[in-house]
Amino acid sequence: MERLKWIKAMAAVLCTAAAAWSGAEFYAMRHYKEPVALGPGVTQVQKLSLYEPSLQGTANDCNLYFLDSGKPGGTVLLLGGTHPEEPAANLAAQVVVENARPEAGRLIVVTRANTSGSLYSRNGEAYPSFYDIETPWGKKTWRLGDRSGSPLDSWPDPEVYVHYPSRQMLAYMDIRNLNRCWPGRPNGLLVERTTYGLAQMIRAESVDVVVDLHEAELEYSVENTIVAHEKAQEIAAMASMLLTGTEFEVPIGMEFSPKTLHGLSHREVGDHTQAMSMLYEVAEPLLDRIRGVTDQKLVLEGKDEFVVEAGKHKLLYAPIDENGWHIDVRVGRHLSTFLQCLDIFSSMTPGREIVLTGVPRYAEVKEKGVGSFFHDPTKAPLGGVAYD
Repeated sequence: MERLKWIKAMAAVLCTAAAAWSGAEFYAMRHYKEPVALGPGVTQVQKLSLYEPSLQGTANDCNLYFLDSGKPGGTVLLLGGTHPEEPAANLAAQVVVENARPEAGRLIVVTRANTSGSLYSRNGEAYPSFYDIETPWGKKTWRLGDRSGSPLDSWPDPEVYVHYPSRQMLAYMDIRNLNRCWPGRPNGLLVERTTYGLAQMIRAESVDVVVDLHEAELEYSVENTIVAHEKAQEIAAMASMLLTGTEFEVPIGMEFSPKTLHGLSHREVGDHTQAMSMLYEVAEPLLDRIRGVTDQKLVLEGKDEFVVEAGKHKLLYAPIDENGWHIDVRVGRHLSTFLQCLDIFSSMTPGREIVLTGVPRYAEVKEKGVGSFFHDPTKAPLGGVAYD
């Protein structure tokens, strides 16, 4: 009997310690703020609640970074963080905020479009809560997160998510997936109101081009490609031709946005606003179901022996070898694709040019590392830092 009491007491102590440890990690992830050093092109920082007031005070009242040249031209919206578990999207958007200088037209950047999803981790996947990148001034830390918004911010999920306005039935958790909730609605749950606010902003700011950055598992067929609405097909096709074989060793393709698949940015933004819309995909082994240990090393280096083995058996839609898909490669591809599409848009629309300088391209990011393009927030002038 005494031994049984001792075992129960030890079990209680271990359970309490585990709960305290995990609770501390959950708390840290939920409350950590990512500093963004405002680059030379940033002219103002607004909140999304300016366009959808119901978001004020919520996790998804995200920052909108405006970079205005003060000269005539068009407007582009760059979305990072739609799916927080796809870090190259968030990093590429932040590189633009911290380095871009508009020479014509203006740029609006969102680095954390679905902030809620970055505040917790996917159940059962053993994702790291944070990851660090080396910079010239030390380590910089980001949250990783899940694909969809947190149930703490959006509850309850429906039995079946019925997309508005198409009435297409989708999986219940997709009501928290930012890339299944476009064009949104003002009386919906949190993520529906987030996309509604973004759509309102696109209309109010007369945005010409919307680019949504993503990563995808190598087992997924829509890989290393630009998915384009009809309005943007010429730009996407030209960018694919110009980048393949010149900048990129692995080709970047072009896909047509399916007309009957609803809720996605590349379909609904083009259908429900004046803007043309594109979505970029790049390979991320972290997301593959056949991967091994899921740690910060996999997040950054993009190397996994099981994914490599699957590639040898031709089970993947993207090539992979012992070099993996490093974060520098993934971020660099997004940045070069973005700049290439802007160049083509500008040449096709006289008077609506969007010209950026200061943003590194693929080769430069590979050579120097993405950490080289983040600036020390502790050295920023007063008012020169925002937090996501």
